[in-house]
Amino acid sequence: MTDHLILVEQLADWKVHFPARQVITAREYLTRPEYSQRSGLHVINLCRGHRYLSTGYYCSLLAEARGHKVVPTVRTLQDLSRKSIYTLETGDIDRLVQKVLGRKRVGLQPTAFEMTLFFGQCSPKEMQEIATQLFTLFRAPLLKVEFRRVADHWRIDAIRPLSLASLGTDQEGPFFEALERFTSRKWQSRRGGRSYRYDVAILQDPEEQLPPSSRTALAHFIRAGRALGMDVELIDRRDFGRLAEYDALFIRETTRIDHHTYRFARKADSEGMVVIDDPDSILRCTNKVYLAELLATHKVPAPKSVIVRRENLLEVEEVIGYPVVLKIPDGSFSRGVFKAESRSEMEEIARRLLKESDLILAQEFVYTEFDWRIGVLNRQPLYACQYFMSKKHWQIVNHQTKGAPRQGGFRGVALEDVPRKVINTALRAARLIGDGLYGVDVKETARGVMVIEVNDNPNLDAGVEDSILGADLYRRIMGEFLRRLEKVRR
Repeated sequence: MTDHLILVEQLADWKVHFPARQVITAREYLTRPEYSQRSGLHVINLCRGHRYLSTGYYCSLLAEARGHKVVPTVRTLQDLSRKSIYTLETGDIDRLVQKVLGRKRVGLQPTAFEMTLFFGQCSPKEMQEIATQLFTLFRAPLLKVEFRRVADHWRIDAIRPLSLASLGTDQEGPFFEALERFTSRKWQSRRGGRSYRYDVAILQDPEEQLPPSSRTALAHFIRAGRALGMDVELIDRRDFGRLAEYDALFIRETTRIDHHTYRFARKADSEGMVVIDDPDSILRCTNKVYLAELLATHKVPAPKSVIVRRENLLEVEEVIGYPVVLKIPDGSFSRGVFKAESRSEMEEIARRLLKESDLILAQEFVYTEFDWRIGVLNRQPLYACQYFMSKKHWQIVNHQTKGAPRQGGFRGVALEDVPRKVINTALRAARLIGDGLYGVDVKETARGVMVIEVNDNPNLDAGVEDSILGADLYRRIMGEFLRRLEKVRR
């Protein structure tokens, strides 16, 4: 029988008259090794809140890192966080909403109607098909769905996750019936005449200070794509409404979750387009806490790490010592990464970072003259580069200088000249994320190689990452788009 685990923020949330279930607190799930090391768990996250970087968010995030099946997933939480995201998915359902609610209904308010979903089950029964379709899209235990009539046309107006504490006494029975039904069945994952054969959009921001690809590199991508029979066009955030005109999306702007880059990826994925970076890769790579847990679960060598909460700050001192590096979960280009030389420094930095996120990451400080960057495409090595630390600084990019950030040097290296252990370790890490385009940062130390992080949207810049392959780097990447597009067509 499948092992189901229910997470609550406080045990008192699971009232004494509720049915007996395996219920633990979010803190226990996040901190106790018997859960992090256990396989085959199905996790139902009933935390009170699921906002970005909250405890509830981290429960779903680390469940995925540990290989546990979880509802709701991080992707569901992110999809529900903004109306601009979830309305991408509900257009087809709105037609069914109009069909059902457009009929005359006794007692229906003239302009609004709402219902609550328990694992996709609802009342009244005539709304069940709508509830089932919504649960297929947004697999959350409790959802409140609001409908509104505008000019005689009904549509979904809002979808909001609910907490266990919000249940009324009359709702407890239907909720537990739905829970029993849900846990007794197998869980399923949701997916989701021209002169050129395909149209490819490259999303970029011409104003970005440290873009992943320069204007010269973008021109190389356009040239390579057109040579392969694909029309390639640069777009920016203002082109969201016309994204579906293209067959593929290549994101060449620094990605973040709470950002239009994720919305573009999500939209492209929902339209069945080929997209790099895909939304799942963005979710997995942009959070360093997730990556640390993922690497630890699969025993990929990495610096000693501690997932830090307010209560376990001194554990950092015991496990790692000083100096120690503290990281916000979703920094990029060396942003949000700080080094502490003492307890007082660590406490000051941690207090500041924990105001932004309920969890942060502490890692041992491992200095090397350079970091290896191994580019990986479709699970195969693509290029190798050495990034050197900025002058008189411990990071590749020094953001503490006056004016523009100062970067260290680089050196391209042919793959055959890279130590095999470096490439193999980078591939192990990248394959845990997916089959997209990644840049894996690896340090070579006296204790062996260590993965620092896996980057979605890696730098691909003219004169740097292409210093060995030249134009072939751009041909290979655009060739992968063509391969995937042809596969979709077949």
